[in-house]
Amino acid sequence: MTIDGRSRTSLIVNPENGRVPLMTMGARQRMAALLETRARPDAGESDAGGPSSQYDAADLRPLAERRLLGFGSTSGPPTLPNYFYNNLKFIVQTRDWVTIYNEMVHDTRIIPIDGDHLPPGVKQWMGNSVGRWEDDTLVVETSNFTGKTRFRGSGENLQVTERFTLTEDGTILYRFTVDDPSTWERAWTGLYPWNPSQEQIFEYACREGNYALETVLRGARLAEAEASENGR
Repeated sequence: MTIDGRSRTSLIVNPENGRVPLMTMGARQRMAALLETRARPDAGESDAGGPSSQYDAADLRPLAERRLLGFGSTSGPPTLPNYFYNNLKFIVQTRDWVTIYNEMVHDTRIIPIDGDHLPPGVKQWMGNSVGRWEDDTLVVETSNFTGKTRFRGSGENLQVTERFTLTEDGTILYRFTVDDPSTWERAWTGLYPWNPSQEQIFEYACREGNYALETVLRGARLAEAEASENGR
């Protein structure tokens, strides 16, 4: 990508080395305990492996695999680039709301302007977002993520701050800061452009009825039966 005339090889602008800070020991232990029984919350299409208990029931599989939420944090927050397909976004803005529709898995964020956050006990897949204007920049703060969608193994107190700035050529500079002291040694920030497009947005219909999920569960039951027959 190119920002301000300079080519970049990383989304991350802070730290300046372009790398995600190290996870804390507690976060690594938390993630290891999770992976003993479940798939990664942000697991994508190609994610595989792990203990067989991950296939005990449909609700143990990731939301992305169940086609309920885009994989790889394509909807966010933070919203990360999708290098595969269904890349487009459609933004609708009114005085009181901003809506961001994502072509990938038709995820839609509805962000109130100058509203109040929900109580801490109310958790949502894409978190609870509230926006405000700082001059010509939309600032959105999000918290209240569920355990099924905590970004990159983050904890329950994850906070994401996004800044959307429209430039003269129609590009939106998207800057996000991820802050969770229980997960990373420091907060970190990414930046990349949302380029304008006249392409058509298509309906996301990867798998009607998502037969793959039924098949993966049936395959797990078959593997268990074969293991039992072989005395294992």
